[in-house]
Amino acid sequence: MRFGLFGGATAKAGEANDSQIYSEFIDYVVEAEELGFESVFLVEHHFTGMAQVSATLTFLSYLAARTQKMRLGTAVTVLPWHNPVLLAEQAATVDLVSGGRLDLGVGRGYRYSEYAGFCMPFEEGGERYEESLEVIRKAWTSTKRFSHHGKYWHFEDIIVEPPPTQKPHPPLWVGAASDRSIRQAAEGGFNLLLDQLATPAMLGHRVKIYRDAVEAQGRPFDPMNVGVTRALHVAMTPREREWAYEMRAKFLLTVHQLSTNPNAPPSAMNRPTSLADVRIATEEAALIGTPEEIIGRIKALQALGVEYLLLLDVTGSIDALRVFAREVMPEFKQTNKQRQTA
Repeated sequence: MRFGLFGGATAKAGEANDSQIYSEFIDYVVEAEELGFESVFLVEHHFTGMAQVSATLTFLSYLAARTQKMRLGTAVTVLPWHNPVLLAEQAATVDLVSGGRLDLGVGRGYRYSEYAGFCMPFEEGGERYEESLEVIRKAWTSTKRFSHHGKYWHFEDIIVEPPPTQKPHPPLWVGAASDRSIRQAAEGGFNLLLDQLATPAMLGHRVKIYRDAVEAQGRPFDPMNVGVTRALHVAMTPREREWAYEMRAKFLLTVHQLSTNPNAPPSAMNRPTSLADVRIATEEAALIGTPEEIIGRIKALQALGVEYLLLLDVTGSIDALRVFAREVMPEFKQTNKQRQTA
């Protein structure tokens, strides 16, 4: 199996969210690389009031200089917020300065508060996303000047520089939850990001949908093209476990508040809306417990086809990271060796 990090940075301490103080998070990522974690995927947030990371690619540029081999990902860059040509240039620059380590996760966004803040109708998100993605792919693969005149963006006689290091372009990842969106991700050649709230049964179903769709395209399925986010907290005592549940509850309810559009139907992401829902979601989906308990939960996920975990620890505990690397990760090294010799 592979293990990476998920989350971000904030300039404000003491909030219940998926981010850590910038300086502490930088140290956390550097330590994770030394411990054998293979990637970090950063979120993008706006207008939360919690000073969370918004200029994700800028931050990844700094992390590129502080690391040597970790993959540097976005989870996700919300395309409707960005000029697609400027974004293609910025992302290609990160890929260049990192020596080809960028993983660009993209999406249309789901937070009502962000669409409202940008004064953008939520209903336009899908079209803006599709058009921006078309421009970015063309910008990364065109060796000659081109023009684009779409519904939302117009560019005349341009060539985007610098070109990305990875060819034909950095891997594109997309977050998806419904069967339809997962099939579309596979058919479009995307890698897949699966959310932190899905139960193991949901994850198994979604991995199978993606695998079947990939193979239907005549391509081999690589489980490392599916990243699954899981909350992590090493809890050695019942008191620590309850504290972890409380932290998790605050985080999930904050996300729900920021995401909710009172006029929209419930999201396919199945976000919990009450303390009871939070408890169920945490007990079923999160990796909370002793190292032995966490190993058991990961093995259960592995049996469902999950091989790439992105871990979110809201405490940002380097000690917990070391415990995970020392006591949990070795249990899954043999699997990697078996795959390489198969």
